[in-house]
Amino acid sequence: MDVREFDEMDFDDWSTCATANPERFEALRLAAIEAVIADASASSQTRLRRMQWRIDQERRLARTPMGACLRLSRMMWQNVAGPDGLQARLAELQRVLEGSPPAGDSRPSNVVAFGRD
Repeated sequence: MDVREFDEMDFDDWSTCATANPERFEALRLAAIEAVIADASASSQTRLRRMQWRIDQERRLARTPMGACLRLSRMMWQNVAGPDGLQARLAELQRVLEGSPPAGDSRPSNVVAFGRD
């Protein structure tokens, strides 16, 4: 199987490969990750490489595959529901769209009126 054939693999193919040939599975997994990062915009590639590094470190620190799964799940949930996560960003956007100041912005504002010419 050519490394680029991972595009055509479904879950069962990945599962069979992981069981039958773990080394091949790992090579395909790394190639698939690299392909996704390479296909991203140049401005996103650095962020994606940093995120993948963090994922790899969480996997490395886990003692078992299930432990890795739990660590990655926790990491994802922190990015959704944790401080400065997706939920907080969406709530802030909703407040802005409703005309309310962003949460935590207690600084007094000076509004300067510009005359019409």
